[in-house]
Amino acid sequence: MTFRMPRPRLALPAVRPPAFRGRLHDARTATTVGRWLGLAFAVCFATGLVSHYLQRPPDWLADRLPGRPVWGYAFTQGLHVATGLAAIVLLLVKLWGVYPRLFVWPPVRSVRHALERLSVAVLVAAAVFELFTGLLNIVEWYPWPFSFVPVHFAVAWVATGSILLHIAVKAPDIRDHWGRRSTGTRALPAEDAVDRRSLLLATGGAIGVVTLTTVGQSFTPLKAFDLLAPRHPDHGPQGLPVNRTAAAAGVSAGRLGEWRLDVVGPRPYALTLAELRAMPQAGVRLPIACVEGWSVDADWGGVRVRELLARAGGRPGTAALRVTSLEVGGAYRVMEMGAGYADDPLTLLALTLNGQPLSLDHGFPARIIAPGRPGVLQTKWVHRLEVL
Repeated sequence: MTFRMPRPRLALPAVRPPAFRGRLHDARTATTVGRWLGLAFAVCFATGLVSHYLQRPPDWLADRLPGRPVWGYAFTQGLHVATGLAAIVLLLVKLWGVYPRLFVWPPVRSVRHALERLSVAVLVAAAVFELFTGLLNIVEWYPWPFSFVPVHFAVAWVATGSILLHIAVKAPDIRDHWGRRSTGTRALPAEDAVDRRSLLLATGGAIGVVTLTTVGQSFTPLKAFDLLAPRHPDHGPQGLPVNRTAAAAGVSAGRLGEWRLDVVGPRPYALTLAELRAMPQAGVRLPIACVEGWSVDADWGGVRVRELLARAGGRPGTAALRVTSLEVGGAYRVMEMGAGYADDPLTLLALTLNGQPLSLDHGFPARIIAPGRPGVLQTKWVHRLEVL
């Protein structure tokens, strides 16, 4: 007779919901961090609207966009990116402060509670999407199949609406924990105040480090500390950064061949590079400012666009402009410019940069430079101007 020993049974640990013993996962921490995060999102939203409508103005606005101050776009877009980077730090701390609530049991207590949790899910998803796609846009990495600009713009409205809804729903909690003397704050353990202050100081320090090591790409007095930004204001051909190189645009010196500028209008004409250089030249000092947050002031020389349009029969002050580049493809190969910009004396068909002929990467033989415009609209490798 054979006896078999019983096999030992594996004892599985009991499944228990996670326990959170950290003392700062409370409404006071969430409110304090949340108000700074809300301010950061408000600044990002406002400056993002400026950037979007400068890039893609509706027809009624195209001729009314201001070219002054000339540093306006450089400032707003630099602020947009700097605030967005700070918001990433704030969002991570905010999520740390509230994530235990994701594990409350039961997960849904009522219809109102279900709607509240759904609104929070939309808010968190939209906020994370906006900040991290914006971060990837700064480094020009697009691992998604959709166009960044319209989707980022649309989700910005979703995030803003979600924030406003969240503030409305949480208004009682926010009021009770807004200040140190608020009712809800006084009910919390007094000894937590020191740790909370340390957390907030650490958060501020992290934001300071991120800002100091990135803002130099637009605020050039701090360029010596520009360690983490993807662009340095002094690095690039002719001492100026380049986003889209000639090779990426499919433009080569051989392809230029016998280049000429075609100006189309009531009195069309064409100019060679030598003829353009023989025309009266103007010099301006303007920033080149890109959506990725970097900007640099430079000296540009060339022919005023309004003189080229007037020669083609364009009416001063009312003629808009369509510009076509030699680049093979891209969303900005063809650019339209409202009458205000086209007639501005600072708007040039630039031939030189900092006293030297444009390099191929900077748009040789000719490019647009205009005050207060996004860099993507400062078209390079121009070969056609059309009066509209």
